[in-house]
Amino acid sequence: MIKLLVKKQLVEIFRGYVYNAKKNKARSRKAVILLSIGFVLLTLLLSGGMFGLLAYSLAGPLCAAGLGWLLFLILGMIALAFGCFGSVFNTFHGLYLAKDNDLLFSMPIPVRAILISRLLATWLMSLLYSGMVTIPTVIVYWITVGPTVSNVLGGLLFALLISLVVFVLACILGWAVAKLSLKLKNKSYFTVLIALLGIGLYYFVYFKANALIRNLLENAAVYGARIRGASSVLYGFGKAGTGSWAELLIFAAVTAALCALTFWVLARSFLQIATASRAVARVKTRTGMTVQRSSDAALLSKEFRRFGASANYMLNSGFGVMLIPALGIAMAIFRSDICGVFSVMGGAKWLEYALVILCTIVVAMASMVDTAAPSVSLEAKTLWMLKSLPVTPWQNLRAKLREQLILSGATNLVLLICMQIAFPLEPMQRLLLALFVLAFTALAGVGAMALSIRFPNLAWTNETYVLKQSAPVTIMVLGSFAAAAALAGLYFLLKPDAVLYIGLWTVLCAALAAVLYHWLKTHGAKRLEAL
Repeated sequence: MIKLLVKKQLVEIFRGYVYNAKKNKARSRKAVILLSIGFVLLTLLLSGGMFGLLAYSLAGPLCAAGLGWLLFLILGMIALAFGCFGSVFNTFHGLYLAKDNDLLFSMPIPVRAILISRLLATWLMSLLYSGMVTIPTVIVYWITVGPTVSNVLGGLLFALLISLVVFVLACILGWAVAKLSLKLKNKSYFTVLIALLGIGLYYFVYFKANALIRNLLENAAVYGARIRGASSVLYGFGKAGTGSWAELLIFAAVTAALCALTFWVLARSFLQIATASRAVARVKTRTGMTVQRSSDAALLSKEFRRFGASANYMLNSGFGVMLIPALGIAMAIFRSDICGVFSVMGGAKWLEYALVILCTIVVAMASMVDTAAPSVSLEAKTLWMLKSLPVTPWQNLRAKLREQLILSGATNLVLLICMQIAFPLEPMQRLLLALFVLAFTALAGVGAMALSIRFPNLAWTNETYVLKQSAPVTIMVLGSFAAAAALAGLYFLLKPDAVLYIGLWTVLCAALAAVLYHWLKTHGAKRLEAL
């Protein structure tokens, strides 16, 4: 029974490899095998390429200085962090608040069997994520100092113990996330915040990594002495990875005690946690006058509520709302350095170069705010409700278009203001830059809306496919990069007057936007009515 339940848990985790959500049917055996091989190769490439290179850059100098334990301390901490980050949300969904809880508990299956199967699946995922760091580290250490019976067996045991610690931490953090999610009325904003913090932390560490590694290698002996003198726990943790059996046995005993305690606690509280219902806040009835809104205002409000209710929608179609203003603010802060780079590149005409490149940036980032592209496809399950409203099809399309224009217009306005502050453009160049941003924002909005109604996908089973892989979204992403390449490439190839060149592009964008807007109002509205 436990074996079958574990298999079910793993199939749910890797559902995309055995089930084609686009076609709503199971994948063929050949497709499953090919996708599995691809997953294994990607995992090996990621772990061997990223963490293996990191371990390789540290192993030689540290082992030569007799500080091999410091290598395992650093990579072990990274494995704990990476494993917890990768496993916590899987633990939250798979262990505590799984969608099939009611179904399984209604069957003649012991609760302990359900708990053990989910804990095993959680540990396997912890082993996968932490092993992507620990296994390359252990192999690099063997290559550096030479394999022995002690460090081979000790290294493998160290990797296993790290996965068990990650498993315990994932259970604790997953429980905290599950309890918090039961209290939240709207989880989408919380999910977006966590994702943004994770992305920000990743890039912060990425850009600081070289300096940190260089500083560590230059002062390895000093840091090693400080850590060894300040914390015997950290020293023992790192020493266990080198094959020191005394530290390994202590590490194994502590880990076994933590795992036993985790199982004991969950065995007594799992049923209560898994069957907990979301807290419903009491609503106080209020009497009074309700402000009447127009149908257009109500439709626009509906679109924004739909956008704010889905974390996937916000992250995939509205990521630029945060990134584009951040880019503009960075330009304003580091304007002297950026202007210096442009002056070296362009010489006497560096302001003309800057004008073209700034317009290219606006075009390239257009697809980061494309709420209109998947908007019609997202209505698949509620299309009958949309068509039953006492409004015209054009009003529905116009509301989706307005949402896109408001979000992209606000973000591009911040970017435009920052660009005007960062670069000492001439008056005509400033005006032309503003007109281009306005024209291209309109073109991107009506273009995304036209693609959405021209290539709708109403047969999806998971909205992620609509937001990431649908034809309108793909065309928007590829089209924005192609347009950016054309804008910059033609300028550097032909070298025309920049003001005249951007002026022609502005007129072209405005004309295309007008044509597509007319098409939406006539043929596009008819297409929506015929869906």
